[in-house]
Amino acid sequence: MTDNPPQAPADKLASESRLTALEIKASFLEDTVDQLDSALARQQQQIDALLREVLQLRTQWASAAPESGRNPRDELPPHY
Repeated sequence: MTDNPPQAPADKLASESRLTALEIKASFLEDTVDQLDSALARQQQQIDALLREVLQLRTQWASAAPESGRNPRDELPPHY
């Protein structure tokens, strides 16, 4: 069995400082990931709502469109 040599107090302090800095960074990254996840979920809900609206508008447009092949020029306002 190999024994690790004892760390000098300065080395131990530097290691603890590095570990603390890494823990702080990990905490900030977790918070950022949570915020991005929430934003992504909101955007997906908006996309879903917009897709439903587009589908509804397409359905309304298709049902309002005349069945015969009328010329759009026939639909000019009277002042033309």
